[in-house]
Amino acid sequence: MRPTVLIVDDHPGFRRMARRMLEEGGFDVVAEADDAAGALAAVRDFGPALVLLDIQLPDLDGFAVADALADGSAPPVVILTSSRSAADYGSRVRRSPARGLVPKAD
Repeated sequence: MRPTVLIVDDHPGFRRMARRMLEEGGFDVVAEADDAAGALAAVRDFGPALVLLDIQLPDLDGFAVADALADGSAPPVVILTSSRSAADYGSRVRRSPARGLVPKAD
């Protein structure tokens, strides 16, 4: 069984590129969301093993979403993404329940 993924980003082009790369890498993208509310609903509805989560969303930031997901009964692994580097967020990345941050430039 392939690992399941939810992609959360408000830019459709990034979601398309991430979906293609993840599916080519053997992941099953079960849903996409463009904001925090959609992300929380998709985790509830689809139960992905992994959430690729943009930090800058229109309604909440990705850190708040990661915190909310960590409070669930079976929290997914969260990987943050951003067009900024981890250093720009200081200790927020380390304090977050997310496993890490992947810059979009990479």
